[in-house]
Amino acid sequence: MAWLTVAVFAAVYVLIATEWVHRVAAALSGAVVMLLIGATDAEHAFFSEHAGIDWNVIFLLLGMMLIVAVLKRTGIFEFIAIWAARRARGRPYRLMVLLIVATGLLSAWLDNVTTVLLIAPVTILVCRRLGLPVIPYLIAEVMACNIGGAATLIGDPPNIMIGSRADLSFNDFLIHMTPVVVVLMIVFVLVSRVMFRKAFRYDPERAASVMELSPRAAIKDVRLLIVSGIVITAVMACFVLHTWLGLEPSVVAISGGLLLLAVSRLSPGDVVKDVEWETLAFFAGLFVMVGAMVQTGVIGDLGEMAADATGGDLQGTAMALVFGSVVPSAVIDNIPFVASVSPIVAEIAASSGGEQAQALWWAFALGADLGGNATIIASSANVVVVGIAEREGHHISFWQFSRYGLIVTAVTVTIAAAYVWLRYFALA
Repeated sequence: MAWLTVAVFAAVYVLIATEWVHRVAAALSGAVVMLLIGATDAEHAFFSEHAGIDWNVIFLLLGMMLIVAVLKRTGIFEFIAIWAARRARGRPYRLMVLLIVATGLLSAWLDNVTTVLLIAPVTILVCRRLGLPVIPYLIAEVMACNIGGAATLIGDPPNIMIGSRADLSFNDFLIHMTPVVVVLMIVFVLVSRVMFRKAFRYDPERAASVMELSPRAAIKDVRLLIVSGIVITAVMACFVLHTWLGLEPSVVAISGGLLLLAVSRLSPGDVVKDVEWETLAFFAGLFVMVGAMVQTGVIGDLGEMAADATGGDLQGTAMALVFGSVVPSAVIDNIPFVASVSPIVAEIAASSGGEQAQALWWAFALGADLGGNATIIASSANVVVVGIAEREGHHISFWQFSRYGLIVTAVTVTIAAAYVWLRYFALA
């Protein structure tokens, strides 16, 4: 059964990568096949405590999509787009740096999906204003999001899972992860100058016209903007404090989305049209397939094989976790991968003991987080950005994303591995 499960997943992956079939149709078809062959069942796919479909992710996405759908009717995205274009004085590379830094900072304090849901619409608008190609800016933005999200406990879902399993605090992540993430962001800004150089087409006339625009004139509904600001502030505060409040981020997001919809005085039918339903369906199909691989033991076996290959050597295990986490995180979403492998890491760390054993968790987190840049389906944020782009008429293909993603992943993971080796072993 395990090999049949892998074969089905591989076939679906090929369909997504080659785009012979639309990614949503491929993922949902794969989920149905997994159910039909008995790799999983309805109970494990939808209803159990450890269901294949991660309903926390689905409802987190849905709640934030509702908030963004209401928020964009205020004109705030146009306001920010004009402000950013004016701040960059119409210079394409300066604009990309501004977006990368803003996205990286936001993603450290919000989850990655929330960050791209807020930033991507702004990016599309500002690129249109300046006559710039949208896709390179969106790709750079989501990669900055995946890198920046690695800095804190709440920045990336895998970090939350690792923190819970290893009993690591918010401050632990700040001390151990933030320094290397700052370095990675600087490197990414420099690499972007080369990778996306063809996108930096400066148009003096468009730049001059943007400089004449007034950001304030873009605001369409002041009352709705104030109400949205209050709700969003409350949602973000609950995100940061969710461990103390005992509320799942999904509960916070869907509550905020429904509350904002209720007080907005907008037609619910019009608002829900802007929800990325295709993206949610894609996630559902993908989660069922990955859940089937977890249930049949495929992912767990891969983790155990990687652990056995190091022979109990902590330094070797740490390097294996940094580099070895990249491939699974790139092929499947890094959330189910971390959920499956973290018990194995916990067992190795507990049996090894000592302060150096904690380095395994930082190696694991870096590999899983940074591996999210490799392909379209490697992280939730990637899938969301691709869905937003497609809705706005900009198709990002699997290989178009991976052409840049594999380079960024190779560079950042190599630096991360050097950091782990230097800080926890060479200088320990």
